[in-house]
Amino acid sequence: MADDFHRPTRFSNDWFERVEGDVDPVVRLQLASETAQALLARVRSGADPQVVERILQVAREDGIDTVAELWSHARAHSLPGTLWRVHLLHALVTQRADETAHLYQAGADALHTAAPVVAGVPAPATPEELRSLSETILRGVFSGDFAMALERAAAFATVTAAGAVQVAHADEATNPERASDRTRLAARLTDIAADLLISARMWRADSLD
Repeated sequence: MADDFHRPTRFSNDWFERVEGDVDPVVRLQLASETAQALLARVRSGADPQVVERILQVAREDGIDTVAELWSHARAHSLPGTLWRVHLLHALVTQRADETAHLYQAGADALHTAAPVVAGVPAPATPEELRSLSETILRGVFSGDFAMALERAAAFATVTAAGAVQVAHADEATNPERASDRTRLAARLTDIAADLLISARMWRADSLD
């Protein structure tokens, strides 16, 4: 996978690694929970379209990275942990749009499940359509049906993971290092998809905090 990103980022090359810092773990988790709840409360209080647009603009410009790093240490099935996973998917689409579109389309071609339909990306997938999907998911997180947004994000992750596996198989003989990288990506995306589906169920049960 390419090491160059559209914008500078704090993620390492293995950019699904947890970000380490020197903040006290208890304080970090408390801040993660408080910022996640405050962010959703802020944009969901009346769902002011202008507020939502400002949040989306911040996300487009990667200005939310600092806060998201706090979320990275939270439990997977918590509100901040869930927002962290949505943020990772948004970063993948924003920073590696061409490659992600290629992987997504490979997955959509390979899968015989409802995941591509749930994700809702027209075929053939293009970088522009994936960016549109990412924006739609973020809108759902901040002003729509939160659980449905998580399910769409999970479907996107599932399809892209399947594509990464397909492309890894094709690369194995000629570029084993890239094949290994994509295999790791597929595994991480599969985990994210499973976590988001659990969080969606918990949100509907009013047990995601």
